[in-house]
Parts: sequence; C-alpha cells; structure tokens
Amino acid sequence: MTHDPRTALLSAALEAAEHGWHVFPLRPGTKVPALHGEKSCPRTGACANEHLKWEQRATTDPDRIHAAWSVAPFNVGIATGPSGLLVVDLDTPEHKGSSDAPDGAATFGALCERAGHAVPDTYRVRTTSGGTHLYFTAPDEVRLASTAGTVAASVDTRAWGGYVVGAGSILPTGTYEALRGPETAALPSWLHLIVQPAPPRPVGPLKFPAVDGSRAAVAALEAECAVVAAAPEGLRNVTLNRCAFKVGRFIAWGDLPRQVVEEAFQGVGEAVGLAAAECRATIRSALNSSLRTARPREAA
Repeated sequence: MTHDPRTALLSAALEAAEHGWHVFPLRPGTKVPALHGEKSCPRTGACANEHLKWEQRATTDPDRIHAAWSVAPFNVGIATGPSGLLVVDLDTPEHKGSSDAPDGAATFGALCERAGHAVPDTYRVRTTSGGTHLYFTAPDEVRLASTAGTVAASVDTRAWGGYVVGAGSILPTGTYEALRGPETAALPSWLHLIVQPAPPRPVGPLKFPAVDGSRAAVAALEAECAVVAAAPEGLRNVTLNRCAFKVGRFIAWGDLPRQVVEEAFQGVGEAVGLAAAECRATIRSALNSSLRTARPREAA
C-alpha cells in the first residue's frame, strides 16, 4: 500500500464505495465531518435548492470521491443509513474514560449467549481505541435509527442518522483497521428485534400490573419500576438492569414470585420504549445475578 496518506485515503473511500457504502469526507486526523454546516451554507452547488447535510451528500460516485479527496487527506466517513447498514459499535472501558465501564465486546458476547447464538461472523473494523465495529446489512422493510445503550451497556448502533469512521482512516492514536473475513452478514433477526423502532408509548399514567407479596416487597418493586419509568433515553436498559437486580433479593427471600417481578418490569420496560426481547433478556440476566449473590435476610 502507498505511504502517501492522500492516495491511501482516496483508495479507502473508493473501496468502501465499491461495497455500495455511501462515503463523505471527515477532517484530516479527526472523526468530524469536513462539510460546511447549515449556518455557513452558501446555497450553491449541491445546496442550491436547500442545505444538504452529510447524510444527504454521502456518495458512491467515484468522480465525486476523486474530486473530494484530491483536496486533502480526508478520513472516510460512512453514512450507515443510506448505505443499508447497521453497525454495532463495541466500546472499550478506556474509550468511556473509566476502567470500571463495561466492555462492549464482553457485554455483547453475553447478550448473544443469552439469545442462544454465537457472536455473528461478519465484516468488522478495529478502531484506534481498541473497540470494534461489526457491520451488518440492514433489512429493507424498516428504517432503523441509531441507538445508544439500547442493546447493552457500551454497545451502540449506527444506522439512519449516524455514521462510522471507515477502515483506513487515520487518527493521532492510530489507524482504523479492517479485519478481513467474510462478507457483511445480514442483521440477525434476534438483534433486529432489539433495535427495531419501539411502538408508540401509551398516553396517560403508567399502570403497574397487580402484584402479590409482602407489603415491603411490593413497595420496593413499585419504587424500582418508577425509577425505570423515569429513566432518560439512553439509560433505560442499564436502569432496568440495576432496578431488577435490587428487587431480586425479595424473590430469594420468598417475598415475591419471580414471575410477578418479571411481568412488572417487562410492562414498565416496554412502556418506556424498550423492545420486548431486550427487556426479557435484561430482566432475566439481572434476576439470575441477584439470586446468585443475594445475602440472607438477616445479613442484609
């Protein structure tokens, strides 16, 4: 491969376009789009009729790519939505700025195991922080949006409204490296269920299912369900996991039936927009962990 950065990055952009992926330039050495913003839009050229954002200007046209990358050694941005992709972004604790943060690859692997599947074998890119991007072909029948923390902690997805830094792009910390292997796989159906658009949230006050158990246990369950209901977008899954874990001790002590707890958290999880399959996996994992570690009532 050539050592001239501009030529190497042009080749990377053209290679991505050959896959049918829509590319656009990122500022040299960064992950920031190199295109002008709406406030500075000259309303000429491609923006003559209206301002076009990076997602709309991303292209597979070799002539446009040659013209753009002849200006500077731009990094390669891949607009996932127009490219028909859903990319799973697995972060590392270092990328989150804390050694206590979950490892995206580990949590995604655990999620796959709970779903009864191996980690999908597909085209992947190693990021400069040590994370991984898993590329999947998105289904045609639905417009999937990007997510943050919906799949699992430190596991984000990029689809419509999002982009990823393509292989060959160069940051001060290193180069995005394509891990060559099989072609891009279709998005697994079980993962599609998790990231598919949530149904409209119900209008009116949230109603909990009828719960049988001791007064203290019922009060704890209702309080933790209320915490899930109030969780901000992007933190709902991790909040559901934490709250279900806290209530698990009451199952261990015989104060609440497990089925009742699962139904209560399932109802509130779906009500705030989490996918049904995502709720079930998170609740079961949290309760299993809580039951394994619960201390006797007298020691709590």
